[in-house]
Amino acid sequence: MCRINPRVDFAFKKLFGSEENKDLLISLINAVVSEKDQVADVLLRNPYSLADYQAGKMSILDIKAVDRKGRWFNVEMQISEDLYFDKRAIYYWAKLVTEQLTEGQMYKTLQKTVCISILDFNFVPGEEEFHSLYKIINTASGKDDGLHDIFELHYIELRKFRKDFADLVKPLDRWATFLSRAHELRRNAMPATMASDRSILKAMEAVDRMFNAEERLVYETRMRALMDVESKIASAEEKGLAQGLEKGLAKGLAEGIAKGKTEGMAESLLFLVQEKFGPLPEETCARVRAASAEQLRQWMSKVFTAAAPDELFSA
Repeated sequence: MCRINPRVDFAFKKLFGSEENKDLLISLINAVVSEKDQVADVLLRNPYSLADYQAGKMSILDIKAVDRKGRWFNVEMQISEDLYFDKRAIYYWAKLVTEQLTEGQMYKTLQKTVCISILDFNFVPGEEEFHSLYKIINTASGKDDGLHDIFELHYIELRKFRKDFADLVKPLDRWATFLSRAHELRRNAMPATMASDRSILKAMEAVDRMFNAEERLVYETRMRALMDVESKIASAEEKGLAQGLEKGLAKGLAEGIAKGKTEGMAESLLFLVQEKFGPLPEETCARVRAASAEQLRQWMSKVFTAAAPDELFSA
């Protein structure tokens, strides 16, 4: 079975964002996009680098790639639930588009830009399918007339994927199974529906030997941090729910949940900052715990790029 969880973003980045595994990234992209958008080769624009990660230059662990036709792709794995991920996804797409233009270039040079977000939480409301595709359509006709074919956004919600091994038909089924059930898979006893896919077999082998001692330490630290964040948020939400129930009022319930989530964000931020910089002064901790949800979100967005606590909490 896999000793490394490929859903942890640091592991996902090395598995699909390394030069030696470009074929795995191509396989994953082709499993998601349509037949007419299949990719033959890609150029990695931000390849995996442990040195860059340790220097804070690779705090966002997405994967950017360009294919031979000039189309841009952004692929990322997101474990922690983010209520504003829709806005984040649009922001990432817009950044990829603007990065294509340098001074003096014409708008006509802009290429199709595809974002693929693989989520380890339920996100699209009222939708049971695990793969959701968003494009710009003509609302009058309800059709995609290709006028704005530059935009394409995919959500892959792993927790909505419930197929058994015997029911795996499409390449995306196999990738979703690998990402969500890697801990159950053994290379010498793979289900037939998985063993027939050479990309999946290579991914299994790559995961088992992908980290040296230094990388393993980074991976384990990252995994503990993610688990701790989830635990603190869950505990804070439960606390907020209990406080709201005690009041017995709808308003009290809503306020309790909101307060719980804010407390969870504050504790998660403190954990991440102290993991990176060490213990913080008590007055700084008190300031963080008293901050608004909006302020906490701003600080959280800078925590991996800040060089010191003073720089992070300056605003």
